[in-house]
Amino acid sequence: MKSDERMRLMDLLHVLKKRYATKAYDATRRIPEETVNQLLEALRYSPSSVNAQPWHFIVADDEAGRQRVAKATPDIGSLAYNRPKVLQASHVVVLCARNELPESYLTEVLDKEQQDGRYVDSTARDGFAAARAGYVKQHLDAGDVMFWNQKQVYIAQGFLLLAAGLLGVDATPIEGFLPEALSEEFGLEEKGLTPLVMVSLGYHADSDANARLPKSRLARDVVFSKA
Repeated sequence: MKSDERMRLMDLLHVLKKRYATKAYDATRRIPEETVNQLLEALRYSPSSVNAQPWHFIVADDEAGRQRVAKATPDIGSLAYNRPKVLQASHVVVLCARNELPESYLTEVLDKEQQDGRYVDSTARDGFAAARAGYVKQHLDAGDVMFWNQKQVYIAQGFLLLAAGLLGVDATPIEGFLPEALSEEFGLEEKGLTPLVMVSLGYHADSDANARLPKSRLARDVVFSKA
């Protein structure tokens, strides 16, 4: 392995071992705009099955936006512990899955692919369109299009968390919220979207004890086996 490759690997492993789910944020610190743009591009460039990109992301980048998102984390009850992670973070992203993949949306994706130069001619375009439609039909017939889409969204979440770690940004994936509250606040049901997970982004506070704890994972021989 070349020295530059070894350094990149060491950097990646360092980030993987260092990043963690932040429990308390420093509300006085804001993520620089250039860094925010890179985080959002990590979401936009996340991979998805047949490039369907079956997602939509809501970005709360100011106090008003965070207050809207925080309506899904009441200040009393079993979900109250997540409210500060929303209100004190610099940014919060709500990751939503599309409930369906209608032909109109697939055509929109296809047109953008053609605009970006992915098809040398109409034959190539039509061939991939047919292949993608075939995969979608398989999931339509199985009745699990929504579930299929949701799995793609969690791939995007992984890319966001890794990107945050690489950029020195703390993050917290949050599933403990009231999805119906977000749906009502942002009109998601009418848009054919389901909110799956939120990710708070920012910089941890000194009071965040989790920042000082060592990483713990099961041993390699427990989680891997040879085929």
